[in-house]
Amino acid sequence: MESYLWGNLIRNTIFLYLIKLLNKRCIVKLRYYFGLLIQLDILEQMKVTDILKKDFIISQLKGKQKEEVINELIDLFKQDTRVNDIEKVRSAVLEREKIMSTGVGKGFAIPHGKTDGINEIIAAFGKTNSPIEYQALDNKPVSLVFLLIGKDNLVSTHIKLLSRISRMMNKDEFREGLLKANSSEEIFELFKKEEENYFEV
Repeated sequence: MESYLWGNLIRNTIFLYLIKLLNKRCIVKLRYYFGLLIQLDILEQMKVTDILKKDFIISQLKGKQKEEVINELIDLFKQDTRVNDIEKVRSAVLEREKIMSTGVGKGFAIPHGKTDGINEIIAAFGKTNSPIEYQALDNKPVSLVFLLIGKDNLVSTHIKLLSRISRMMNKDEFREGLLKANSSEEIFELFKKEEENYFEV
């Protein structure tokens, strides 16, 4: 609800400014702010499979501990042009983890953070051969880890994606399918199929 109200507030503010610009006939600024509105709508409709790609899925994570697994997923972006500073990404995620564990329960964790060290939202996913200790909220070990890195100035989109991922992962059948998958291709197809059945509320 908060992210919905935040998005509407931004829209209303831009619309009011557009009205003023129309009166002044400021064509260049009009184009700029119309562009912002379009970008806002695109971002709010963003799907998990828009940001999660096969190259950033690990079907068998090597890490045996929480921080090792997180770093293994972050390191996938070392040569990624969307990342300006990989250490800013690492710091954002690990500092967020210190506040409260992102192990949300049912064998799933969603380490995340926001930073200006990226050009656009990025994501990665991995699963472990054996469950690892993660200090999860239900005190159970974790096997499925979804990494989400958002931009500092896209708070609403970050919250929406976290919510979407959490709701998808809350389905027992979906989690079980991920655990049985043997390749990044299988995992991606499972996310794609699950998201086709997803409806925004």
